[in-house]
Amino acid sequence: MTGRPAAPARALGFWMCLALVMGNMIGSGVYLLPASLAPYGWNALFGWVLTVGGALCLAVVFGRLARTLPQAGGAYGFVEAGFGRFPAFIVGLTYWISVLIANAAIAIAAVSYLSIFAPGMADISGLPAIMAVLLIWLVTLINLIGARAAGGFQLVTTVVKLLPLAAVAVIALLLALGIGEARALPFHADQISGSAITATAALTLWAMLGFESAAIPQGKVDRPAVTIPRATVFGTLLVGLIYIVTCSAITLLLPADQVARSNAPFADFIALYWGHGPALLIALFAAVSAIGALNGWVLIQGELPLAMARAGSLPRWFAVTGRGDTPVRGLIVSTAFVTLLVLMNYSRSMADLFTFMALLATAATLVLYLACAAASVKLTLNGRMPHSTPFLIVAGLGVVYAVWTFYGAGLEASGWIIVLLAAGAPLYLLLPRSVTADHAADEGAVG
Repeated sequence: MTGRPAAPARALGFWMCLALVMGNMIGSGVYLLPASLAPYGWNALFGWVLTVGGALCLAVVFGRLARTLPQAGGAYGFVEAGFGRFPAFIVGLTYWISVLIANAAIAIAAVSYLSIFAPGMADISGLPAIMAVLLIWLVTLINLIGARAAGGFQLVTTVVKLLPLAAVAVIALLLALGIGEARALPFHADQISGSAITATAALTLWAMLGFESAAIPQGKVDRPAVTIPRATVFGTLLVGLIYIVTCSAITLLLPADQVARSNAPFADFIALYWGHGPALLIALFAAVSAIGALNGWVLIQGELPLAMARAGSLPRWFAVTGRGDTPVRGLIVSTAFVTLLVLMNYSRSMADLFTFMALLATAATLVLYLACAAASVKLTLNGRMPHSTPFLIVAGLGVVYAVWTFYGAGLEASGWIIVLLAAGAPLYLLLPRSVTADHAADEGAVG
């Protein structure tokens, strides 16, 4: 093992980065989200439009930062370039925690869809949690092989996970053309409200989380200044359009009470308009989708502490890597924390646990989004990034969107994130840190 290999392998090209972005975004969120959005009716559609627009603004921000600061080492380095080491540590720590929470939620979602094939599993106390933990460690083993193995697995699962979305989109199109009998929720303008749309903000953003994924393993991306911006923006746009069509179709074409209590909304939709057999197949694909997303996020949960350690903000112990520059220690420690998180909450129902963790992970991730958008504005205004008025407008909209969505996450989730941010300050002073050669090189590159 070595602290840093002489020449890190550039294993991730455009298609693998695009698969990483889309694969991390298309996971558990989209397949369970219609149940959470059902009470909001048509308000959810407006929420989706605003969320996709805000996510695109932030995707442009991440793409430009990656292109302008190719040696920054990803999102953590972007924040450090804009605001310094201590804010970068706080943001990086919060984002790392958000990834761990998200992985717990995604694993639970995968088990939830698999429970359709074993209906009694959910009734056995602790069994879903144990299954989720086993799944997390299995995916971790894949990532321990290396980034290319994880990228290849992501490419395969991304293709598979698009099939359920395509099935729902085709059925919705046929119903819109008058082929088949649709049971659409009637539109009432008086039921559309700003508060209801705001309430959907954090929920819809949960499904969009991951558009920043290509920027995290920046050191392993081929031609990062070109590949990361393209994969980030194209991936965000494609996934956003897919979500608007599929989630809106399920929310508006199924009875609201049925969707709200469903453990597998996509499968219920297919069962109603196609049949029980295809619904089981869709449930299987949805589980594969969640597993694919878990694979991508496990990759991120190892790369993030590696980047922070190389920047000198985590113990150098995390900077030690294995063959292929694989962050073995970061992966194992992160998965151990996810395991603990799942087992500590084993008594909660799968739906309650998923919803709480989704909101908490979203609020934590928003800290990174807000910090990167604000950093891009600062770096542009002080001349460290090329000046562009249109970009400043887009970045400014990204800042506004992040603040609005943080408010929409609610008091409980936002309160926990504030506690995490406050806890990071003394932790920064207590952790033994050593500035590595990587950090010195990065400071020279972005300074």
